Amino acid sequence: MAKKATQSDKKKALVIVESPAKARTIGKFLGRDFTVEASIGHVRDLPKGTREIPAKYKSEDWAYLGVNVDDNFTPIYVIPSEKKAQVAKLRKAIAQADELYLATDEDREGEAISWHLYELLKPKVPVHRLVFHEITKDAIDRALEAPREIDHGLVQAQETRRILDRLYGYEVSPLLWRKVGPRLSAGRVQSVALRLIVEREHERIDFRQATYWDLAGLFQATGGSFQAGLVSVDGRKIPAGRDFDPKTGVLKDPRLLLLDESAAQQLADRLSAADFQVTALDNRPYTTRPAPPFTTSTMQQEANRKLGFTARRTMQVAQSLYEDGYITYMRTDSTNLASVAVDAARDLVRSEYGPEYLTDQPRVYKSKVKNAQEAHEAIRPAGHPFRLPESLRAELDSDRFRLFELIWKRTVASQMADARGHRVTITIEGGGAKFQVSGKTIDFPGFLRAYVEGSDDPEAELADKESILPNVSRGEAIECIKLTSKSHTTQPPSRFSEASLTRALEEMGIGRPSTYASIIETILRREYVFKRGNALIPTWTAFAVIRLLKEHLPNLVDYDFTAQMEDLLDAISRHEREHTTYLKHFFFGNDIPGLKGQVEAKIREIDARSISQYRVGAPSEGEHQEEVFVRVGKYGPFLEQGERRASLPDGLAPDELDLDKALELLEHGQKADQPLGVCPETNKPVYLRQGRFGAYVQLGEADDKEKRNASLLKGMEPDDITLDVAMQLLSLPRTLGNHPESNQPVVASNGRYGPYVKCDTETRSLPADVSPLEVTLDQALALLAQPKQRGRGRAAAQPPIRVFEPSPVTEQPIKLLEGRWGPYVTDGTTNASLPKSMAPDDVTFETAIELLAARAARGPSSRSRKKTTTKKAAKKTKKKTATKKKTTKKTAKKKKTTKKKAVKKTKKETSDGDD
Repeated sequence: MAKKATQSDKKKALVIVESPAKARTIGKFLGRDFTVEASIGHVRDLPKGTREIPAKYKSEDWAYLGVNVDDNFTPIYVIPSEKKAQVAKLRKAIAQADELYLATDEDREGEAISWHLYELLKPKVPVHRLVFHEITKDAIDRALEAPREIDHGLVQAQETRRILDRLYGYEVSPLLWRKVGPRLSAGRVQSVALRLIVEREHERIDFRQATYWDLAGLFQATGGSFQAGLVSVDGRKIPAGRDFDPKTGVLKDPRLLLLDESAAQQLADRLSAADFQVTALDNRPYTTRPAPPFTTSTMQQEANRKLGFTARRTMQVAQSLYEDGYITYMRTDSTNLASVAVDAARDLVRSEYGPEYLTDQPRVYKSKVKNAQEAHEAIRPAGHPFRLPESLRAELDSDRFRLFELIWKRTVASQMADARGHRVTITIEGGGAKFQVSGKTIDFPGFLRAYVEGSDDPEAELADKESILPNVSRGEAIECIKLTSKSHTTQPPSRFSEASLTRALEEMGIGRPSTYASIIETILRREYVFKRGNALIPTWTAFAVIRLLKEHLPNLVDYDFTAQMEDLLDAISRHEREHTTYLKHFFFGNDIPGLKGQVEAKIREIDARSISQYRVGAPSEGEHQEEVFVRVGKYGPFLEQGERRASLPDGLAPDELDLDKALELLEHGQKADQPLGVCPETNKPVYLRQGRFGAYVQLGEADDKEKRNASLLKGMEPDDITLDVAMQLLSLPRTLGNHPESNQPVVASNGRYGPYVKCDTETRSLPADVSPLEVTLDQALALLAQPKQRGRGRAAAQPPIRVFEPSPVTEQPIKLLEGRWGPYVTDGTTNASLPKSMAPDDVTFETAIELLAARAARGPSSRSRKKTTTKKAAKKTKKKTATKKKTTKKTAKKKKTTKKKAVKKTKKETSDGDD
């Protein structure tokens, strides 16, 4: 008799999305007939190294690329080791399904993930492509009613982009290793972004400051007092900052009147007795339209300006809001709003602000971006009606609430009425001098009531924007109450922030908004750039890299060339261009050599020394002395003048290094070559050195195998270090005596977290007013007797900074922790430190997966290898002893056993070497 099918036996439709969070949210809206799983990002990719290249391809000349350039640039796809468990899980799930819905994002990357899933899973059930812009029940239901096929144009565009990036990176990066330094990288968009930052720093280096003076007058009219600025004297205009040549500091137009302090004061004295009157009054109406709803790029820019978020942090928070159903898809170039969203916004305007704040007709925004590969709607609150931000305050953490509120305000404001007002300019003349002042009134705030660019407080910003002047009439006599001479100094061009760099790249058509966060993260991680506040400052290594690329491979960092690549990818996504022809031309060339030929020629041609050498100061500054250069060496940048050398301190921007500063550093470096004295015990020289992390003392020469270093204590200055102080520092750790109870030595030392005392496994930090050079045994014993303070060292188990989804490898939650050596992520088996340039706030689940995969690929740490080797050695010794005891075994059997062991050992040693 046939068994009756139960609910658990019934097959369900399988829905695959990218992330577990998205899977959970979608799962709430789908019934029991659906199973929702996550791919956790891409499931296939090009090989990341030789170990991932399939054996059958390893002998090919092109194998290192992971792309068969001899066969129409066919990519070799592999499943990354960290994704194999997840792929196996999905294969098991598809075997139990009767339908497959591929519900990854609707951009290039999402479409490619769907295609790779289809290729890997080889489903024998109906397959549907499910797309939606927001994760709400209505949106999911509409998507289920109208599924589509995989868009192979988008897939081909993504694959072409991936191949281009691989060819660029894997061909150019080794050139940088040979000519500039190890562990450097080049990228199709990354290097162009870096060029922008480096060229801005060059402009700052070339900048010459200029100072000019003018007057500010306080005037009294019938309706009140106001201030006005001097604009001309006897018909000659007073210059502004833009009137000076930034490279020379000289006025561009000699007809302008340049005042110094003395001339400005003399003019003020002369005008103090002059009669003034209003000679012109200009009153013009203005209207200001609201900004369009957010695209990815404008959201990143505003979040950086108004919330202080990095691009990475913005995208992380936005993705979380999207996956939990609060906003629409966050990777988009479109400013368009769906009609249901327009209705929701207009309903809110009517109810929250009043009908007078509503436009007669809905506003329609059109994107300036011509490609159609991104989602077709702007970023906005999900659902209808829009929920008020205050109603979500309890549901959202601080970051998510602030970004949601920003998106909400921008969306609602986009459907509000224009702001209207008047701009007034008053011109006052007297004694041959002309003064002007401009004011602004807001007659109707319109959209400014909901959203003001650059401020989180619309009411405060409205007050700042209004500048009300007293009512005056033309010809009215005005009393001059006071004249003040004012100095002005021209400023160099501002460095790029994340927001301004994002805007510049988008305006030039370089890259995609969805990639800007990872580009900025990469140049920070590679230490091409460091941050000071919001400013992105290039390092000297970045200078060398960009010089090499501009002088020897100029098309690779050409702005127009890179933008044209984006146009090509867009055309491929629209099925308008064929990718193979372009890849062949790019890599092999046609009439001129392609990338491969150019790089091969430049390996012989480029002089590494000249690429990495920069003269400090103008030629005329060094007329009477040997020239000073910055050199970018294998271990970083340094100064060189003849035989003299000096390190460059971390955090010194290139535009801050002038000749005087360079000579000062060289002088300090020369002093470091002279010992403080000689150690009375060892007769070795003692030096005061300057390293990357500050000053320290050194006992012995640099090549001395027994050389010892000691850091300066907190509060110590290099100028205060004498031989006696240096010897005291080198005496650390110093033994104070033995503990009266355990008889273990009590030691005072200076560590990573400051001075401390230690006895056996117990440690205690020293108070700020107690030095490890002076602490006594009694003081140390008193400290050790106190309970250990939490929050320092290993004894205090700190809670995780953040807990992510379970790892696809270990199936344990991935945790972001604060460790002894800084923040790191762990999946319970592998630990991976965060790069120095990455803040804990910027870590996403995907970033954590990448860090853990990269760490696992490098194999066990030296400490782990040491432990493993020790265990193996002990096991081997135990086996050897046991073998010796078995003296009754036959000789032939012993030989056979020995042979087997030898084969096994050889295989094991080969495996260890490969790992």
